[in-house]
Amino acid sequence: MVDFPPELAERFSTARQVADAVLFEGYVLYPYRASAAKNRLRWQFGVLVPPAYAADAAEPVHQRTECLVEPRSGDRLAVEVRFLRVQHRTVQRAAGEGSDRTFQTVPELELPDRILVPWDEGVEERVRLVVPVAELAAGDGVHHPFVLPASHSEQDVTDGAGRVVGRLTRERQEVRGTVLLTARPLPGPYGALHLTAVVENVSGWRPEAGARREDALPYALVSAHLLLAVDRGSFLSVTDPPRWAAGAVAELRNEHVWPVLAGDDGRADAVLSSPIVLADHPRLAPESPGALYDATEIDEILALRTTALTDREKREARGTDERAGAAVDLADSLPAEVWERLHGAVRALREVTGEDAAADGEGGALPWWDPGGDRDVDPARDRVVIDGQSVGAGSRVRLGPGRRRTDAQDLFLHGRTGVVEAVLHDVDGSVHLAVTVDDDPGADLWRIQGRFRYFQPDELTPLGEA
Repeated sequence: MVDFPPELAERFSTARQVADAVLFEGYVLYPYRASAAKNRLRWQFGVLVPPAYAADAAEPVHQRTECLVEPRSGDRLAVEVRFLRVQHRTVQRAAGEGSDRTFQTVPELELPDRILVPWDEGVEERVRLVVPVAELAAGDGVHHPFVLPASHSEQDVTDGAGRVVGRLTRERQEVRGTVLLTARPLPGPYGALHLTAVVENVSGWRPEAGARREDALPYALVSAHLLLAVDRGSFLSVTDPPRWAAGAVAELRNEHVWPVLAGDDGRADAVLSSPIVLADHPRLAPESPGALYDATEIDEILALRTTALTDREKREARGTDERAGAAVDLADSLPAEVWERLHGAVRALREVTGEDAAADGEGGALPWWDPGGDRDVDPARDRVVIDGQSVGAGSRVRLGPGRRRTDAQDLFLHGRTGVVEAVLHDVDGSVHLAVTVDDDPGADLWRIQGRFRYFQPDELTPLGEA
């Protein structure tokens, strides 16, 4: 594998943290046991299957990344393809001693600290390239094939006394892939390049009749994603491009991945092309204590649930996978200050200084618009005309939500009647009516707390005064 020059390797330092989260997204789900139903169907993102299996699968053979880059003279492009390779682990029990020892495949092997079970492990693989940008732009591109050979390994399992009680065997199948890089200049005076990177699975495995996804995964590129970086140039955001590049960005064709600017805010020398759609400059939450591998959950809830597992469940998790065992041990060892940090984080608020207050309102006394301090609005007395009738607090109405949008709650409320509690104006000049629904057993409680259901005027039909 090619080693990146230090100056290019540094470009990936921040991006790699997020890339690791992408690599192991959904790797092993709570409750972290191989026997759990959630862990029967794994790896939902970025799976590139062998070509012969693609016709029977909903998953692709390739990923295509297209983005715009403004290189400097002498720039090099660093490319790193990252993915997991499936490694099947079998559990065997030992019988006999020394040269007479034999091994028999078993569904589980129980040890004092863990219960070993068969499992498909994920082994991280990287394919790296460094290409002069000028060479890439002047020629027909760079085609880089790679082959990861099949392998077999065995690992003895010992008990607390050091006696061999079993063995783990691990099998990897041959995986073949290609990386194709091309670039062409954009028309105009800007000096930007249209960069294309295609990662493709070209493994020769052919499925037999009735082959399942589990049979294809050992020959697949799992959780595949791409890192790109340049020496001194910069990439353009595909999410929020400058105006002059908007037309060129609209013509980009990204398939099964989405490229975003990576690294620290304000820098644009690295890109992460991920099978999970991210925003520019993604980063891990500082409150997150470590890898829990189940990113569909909130860290606090997930950690609390993990600590509640029984001792046997924790032993099975430790025997399922080393990463699962690490997640269990992490949850069991979190100090009180980390639990407090996990219990909610507010990022939108900041301290208001005297200078900020002066900028927000005259003398800093009020923000630029405060409905509570505006004498021209009064939710309890304001009225709005609906179908020629004046409607305000105390008016009865029939609900007809969903003319602009709809969801399950709207369907339940359609045709019901209620009482208007207030007429509210927002900063955009829109009007909303706060309503309590008739026959709602919690209406009095909602009214005391000031919690209502809100509708726009054209979603209501007047029924007169209450």
